[in-house]
Parts: sequence; C-alpha cells; structure tokens
Amino acid sequence: MDILETHAYDRRQRRNMSCALLFSLVPFFLSTAAYFYLWTPTSPASIMSAGVKSAPAVLLAAVVLRWNGGQSVLGVAGGLVFSAVGDWCLIWPEHFLPGMGVFAVAHLLYSVSFLSSRYATHSSSSSSWIRLLYLILVVLVASFYIYMYPFLQKMPDSDMLIPAVGLYATLITVMGVLAVRTRRAATVLGGLIFMVSDMALALQLFKVVPPIEHGNAVVMVTYYLAQLLIAVGDVKAENIDDFEKWKRS
Repeated sequence: MDILETHAYDRRQRRNMSCALLFSLVPFFLSTAAYFYLWTPTSPASIMSAGVKSAPAVLLAAVVLRWNGGQSVLGVAGGLVFSAVGDWCLIWPEHFLPGMGVFAVAHLLYSVSFLSSRYATHSSSSSSWIRLLYLILVVLVASFYIYMYPFLQKMPDSDMLIPAVGLYATLITVMGVLAVRTRRAATVLGGLIFMVSDMALALQLFKVVPPIEHGNAVVMVTYYLAQLLIAVGDVKAENIDDFEKWKRS
C-alpha cells in the first residue's frame, strides 16, 4: 500500500471499530437507563436493586473482555468486575467499608493497566504541565481529605473509617495520576471524572453538605460516565496499538 491507501484504510478501520464498539455498548446504555428509571430516593435495599445498580459495570467488563481478551482480567475488565461488586455492596450502608475496599482493588487494577505498554506515549511524560497536573491532583485530594477529617471523626466507625478513607484516597489519586500520564483523552477524562464522582459521594455520605435533591443522580451519572470512558479508552488502547504495529510492519 502507498501512503494514501494506508491513510484511507486507517480511517476505514477506525470508523468500523468505532461503529462496532458503539454497538457493543448498547446493553450498557440500556442497563444504565434502567437504573435511572427504576431508582428512587426511597428505594429499599434489595438484591434486585443491587443487581440493577451493578449491571452496567458488569456489561462494560464483558465489552472489554470481548475486545481485549483474557489479559484484561488483570486490568480494566477486572477493575470493572470489582466495581460491580462494590456497587452491590454499597446498596447496603452497613457494607460500606467492604464496598470501598473492593473499589480500592478496582483502582489498583486500573493503575496496573494504565502502566502497561499499551498506554505508552511517544512524547515525554515529564513535561512541565503534566507534572503540574500531577501536583494539582495530589494537593486537591490531600486538601479534600483534610477538609473531611472532622466529619469523618463524627462517624460511628471513625476508628476504621479514617485510615480506610485515607488509603482509598491515595489509591484513587494514583489511578487519576496514571490516567493523566497516558495522555489518552478517554482515559484521562475517565480517571478524573471518577475522582469527581467519589468526591461528590463523600460530601453527601459523610454529611459534609446538607442533603442535595439530585445528589445521587450526580454521583451515578459521573460514575457511569467515568467507567464508560475508562472502558472505551482501554479498548482503543489495545486495538489502535495493534493497528499501529501493523502499519509499522
């Protein structure tokens, strides 16, 4: 192929991939719509509500597995499965700590995936603006934790909650920093929006702010969007990387 034919083939491949990926995400969109249609602030905790809440993450994991294969079990697909378990746990308030622990594992798996060679960038990741963004994220999360500390002390299980939240905040910060390091738009946005979602949840859960009318909707919209972007970013990282290797061969 000459260079023009290669570029044309490249465009067709990317367009076909985007269409196929969008089609494979239809179950996720339907399950997300079902969650928002069925959920109400007074909905009692039940196995059905837990299943409806965790279904989108499970379906995203299936999409990533379908596109990237079994290797993603120890990466984004595995993180999505653990996220689904976390969603299940958080339906019941008494399971908050186990749920947070499961989400911490999910962030570890995301971080491992973002460090893989599939996410490697050709430009230097040590540019000044990238390092500045790293610093901003670390300072932001640290400041947020310090601000929440007095409210955490008032919680019934504060002895366990304070260090657990601190550890979780550290892990999600690492995940966010590594997402930024990839310089891939979907992955960067997914990591940052996940952090925003968890901050919104923490403000409400630990009674830092008074009850917000649509507070749960804000948390869940940003959460599902973050997971979607992370999943799409992982699929594109795998498949675009394969195509780039083919072009160089």
